[in-house]
Order: sequence, then structure tokens, then C-alpha cells
Amino acid sequence: MRSTPSPAGDAARDRGSAVVEFVLVASLVVLLGLALLQLVLAVHVRNTLTSSAYEGARIAAQADRTLADGEARAEAMAAEAMAGVDTTATASASAVDGADLVLIELSAPLPVIGLWGPGTLTVEARAIAESP
Repeated sequence: MRSTPSPAGDAARDRGSAVVEFVLVASLVVLLGLALLQLVLAVHVRNTLTSSAYEGARIAAQADRTLADGEARAEAMAAEAMAGVDTTATASASAVDGADLVLIELSAPLPVIGLWGPGTLTVEARAIAESP
């Protein structure tokens, strides 16, 4: 003969399931939140590098400045905005359709875990060089 469980038995069997459900859902929400924060940090680093590279290109394009001045300015701005991140700037001159251009490339680690990562994020900026 089978006995049918009573309503009180069902409640006793379900006891503790809300705690497990909360832990599972909360861990998923926290993981998604941390992933979103890491994505925001990566976009911030890219935007900061782009801004620093443009400022370096603008400085290097001035008539009384050199390419080394632009490199130094780009690295200084990136270091000031993102303390602890190693950045490398390279400057070069080129010409497009008869206009002299200054190109600044700025590289930093791609932030995957915090500010550290295995790859390299490289941005570049151009400015039209002033004639002396």
C-alpha cells in the first residue's frame, strides 16, 4: 500500500531550495556584472589611448615641435590618465595627397583581467603637419 505525501511533507521537502536558487542566481548576476565592468574598463582604456594619441599628434604637427615631442606628450597623457599601465608611442611622418601628416601610434596591454591582459591594444591618430 502506498501512502500519499501530506501537504506538510511537501513543504518539508522544499525547505532550503530557495537558498540554493538564490545562490545560483546571485552568482550568475555577479558574474555578468563583473563582465560588464571589465567591458567598460576596456572601452575606457581604448578611449583614453585614442585621446592621448590625438593630443600627441597635434603637438607633433606644430611647426616648432618634433616627432619626439609628440611621442613624449602621448605617453605622458596616457600615463597620467592610467597610472600603472605601460604605454609605448611611436611617431612617423607621411604624406597623403600632397599634405604632410604626423602619425602617432600608442600601444598598451589589452585589459582582460583588471588592467592586465595578454594582448596589445594599439590606436593611432593623425594630424596635418604645419609648415614652418
